[in-house]
Amino acid sequence: MAIYRLLENSALGLGPKQVNRIIEAYEQTLHTLCVKDRDDPLTEMIATKIIKIAQTGVDDAAQLSAQAIKELEMR
Repeated sequence: MAIYRLLENSALGLGPKQVNRIIEAYEQTLHTLCVKDRDDPLTEMIATKIIKIAQTGVDDAAQLSAQAIKELEMR
């Protein structure tokens, strides 16, 4: 899955709770957008967006997901 690969290869220094919230937000976003194919290139765009938003200090999975969806819709 894109999110796990990106988190493994990052040097973000995230703690386990932060990683869990990011993964939860990723799963919520995929579900909301009805993305079932985990090999879809959209999954990497979603994962990248959620990680970038998390780096700004947003720490709630629901907020991360909602903001990612909003920003992806603007593209």
